[in-house]
Amino acid sequence: MGLSKTIWANPSEFLRIQQPVDPVMFFAPSVLQATARRFLDGFPGLVTYAVKSNPDEMVIQNLVAAGISGFDVASPAEIELIARLAPSAAMHYNNPVRARHEIGYAVSMGVRSYSVDSHSELAKLIEMVPAAGREISVRFKLPVNGAAYNFGAKFGATEEVAAALLARVAEAGFIPSLTFHPGTQCTDPMAWDAYLRAAGRICARAGVKAARLNTGGGFPSHRLWGEVPELDAIFALIGRVADEVFEGAPPALVCEPGRALVAESFTLAARVKALRDDTHVFLNDGTYGSLDELPITGIIDRIAVVAPDGNRRRAAPRPRVIFGPTCDSVDRLPGEVALPGDLAEGDYVVVSGMGAYSTATNTRFNGFGALAIATVMSLG
Repeated sequence: MGLSKTIWANPSEFLRIQQPVDPVMFFAPSVLQATARRFLDGFPGLVTYAVKSNPDEMVIQNLVAAGISGFDVASPAEIELIARLAPSAAMHYNNPVRARHEIGYAVSMGVRSYSVDSHSELAKLIEMVPAAGREISVRFKLPVNGAAYNFGAKFGATEEVAAALLARVAEAGFIPSLTFHPGTQCTDPMAWDAYLRAAGRICARAGVKAARLNTGGGFPSHRLWGEVPELDAIFALIGRVADEVFEGAPPALVCEPGRALVAESFTLAARVKALRDDTHVFLNDGTYGSLDELPITGIIDRIAVVAPDGNRRRAAPRPRVIFGPTCDSVDRLPGEVALPGDLAEGDYVVVSGMGAYSTATNTRFNGFGALAIATVMSLG
């Protein structure tokens, strides 16, 4: 991937002039910074960025410029990245399972906040991390719906285990905290309601007041035309319910959005390499590239089609099957996608909201995967 030093007005201008044969990801720093400010102004606590969603250096630099001062890191590589680009930022090592050499590296890099969801992993932290001034957040899970997929299938302790872990964290002299993740692309605000109330029960059961409560990621991005995320409603609910559950003295609140922070600032343009018998669309990008996540989380229907001359196709849409470029039959987008009826080979399929889990998961499988990044003033 390469970032163009030229700043273009918008994707259509770039496509018309450059006529790229490989996929292009368009990045609008102004959109990223505006989204960051929306979180900073609306969320009732500390906003940290989940680096895994898009670890590109330009993303980190623009978030720091917008005022983001904390980062959720999940590996030594992400710790090194943030230490280099944002040396004064807080790092929360919230991958709850780590090898001993990873813990040792985090300690050497000055990481002061960790998460845990099991007795065995807590024992490693107690052994290796100096307690003074260090925070351990116990991650818990609930069987709640409303997300694209459930993070609790891999991480999180039950309420009973979480209470025991929280008590042990406090006993060992660490700063005791709680954390949860309601699941990716969580569109139901009531998921946070359930988790916040569970946090209150865990603290009561453990006899420990949590110093901080991390309300996780899971904040949704705008994927479907008819479903605009209600971020402000989620922010308000978190503040209101935390205050209610903890009787006016809630723990300091933290959130760690990834997708919801970065998705809207990137738009993907993939070229139609073939239109097979006017039925199947083959793109130069697919599920082994920037579209890796779509079979899991579902289609993004915020799609436009731009002809090589830069003008949009506007014929009545019809459903199409879309395949990626590889010689693998699973390289297909889910379901059928409505595309203009006058779609033609050489057109560009432009997908909005593509900043999360796209560049980070792009592969070179089958010899494909070349991806350019162009900076634009506007994504419109």
